[in-house]
Amino acid sequence: MIDFLLHIDKYIAILFENYGTWTYLLLFLIIFCETGLVVIPFLPGDSLVFVVGALGAAGALNTKVAAVLLIVAAIAGNIQNYHIGRFIGQKAFNIRDNRFFKREYLLKTHAFYERHGGKTIFISRFMPIIRTFAPFVAGIGKMNYAKFMSFNLLGGLSWILVFLAGGYFFGNIPFVQENFTLVIFAIIFISLLPSIIVYFQSRFLSGN
Repeated sequence: MIDFLLHIDKYIAILFENYGTWTYLLLFLIIFCETGLVVIPFLPGDSLVFVVGALGAAGALNTKVAAVLLIVAAIAGNIQNYHIGRFIGQKAFNIRDNRFFKREYLLKTHAFYERHGGKTIFISRFMPIIRTFAPFVAGIGKMNYAKFMSFNLLGGLSWILVFLAGGYFFGNIPFVQENFTLVIFAIIFISLLPSIIVYFQSRFLSGN
């Protein structure tokens, strides 16, 4: 997995050489699973989309087809994760109150997403790991579905197009190609930076 992350451009290029259009299905599944299955939030979403854009600019794949498939995967993944959270969350809270699951927590989550849910769903798209959990928690909190879908559509579209365009316009610059591993690290770090800042802010404000 680590080697795949660090040399994702080479792996995807090899997959297209050997399996052709079937590779589009693999790309779709990676994005769908990262956003749709809360148990695997570690898949390489940002760097994958960036590399797809770079390969599209080099003519190794059809950028328009990839864009459509990845956008659909991102949106559909969030929808699935929302419904999983809604189903599992309600089942858990309906059992009985205990030290981990209380109806009070559910009501507080619902209230939070009613106030800030749209912003959370949109911004989390650009934050690895958090983007996997955000729709799941929205489902648990029974966030208004129409509101969830509007920000899900906007967030999924923006996330894919931003990283796809980044790879398309910058991925084939000689410096980027010669230092692609460093670029992948930079993408991962920049993506995680908001989460790191929020974490330390919460630690500082809590006095821990």
